[in-house]
Amino acid sequence: MAVPKRRMSRSNTRSRRAQWKTAAPTLAECSNRACRRPKPPHMLCPYCGRYDGRQVTRPA
Repeated sequence: MAVPKRRMSRSNTRSRRAQWKTAAPTLAECSNRACRRPKPPHMLCPYCGRYDGRQVTRPA
């Protein structure tokens, strides 16, 4: 296994870590006409309890 010969400088370490950005979560509109709240795609709507046009759970 490769082992670094020298310690990486603070500026090099920080510039490499500057690329670790988090992305905002993707949100899709609920397909229920009465709800239309943002939810994660391919997931049950946490507000109205519907998925793919059918009722899956009771609304919260």
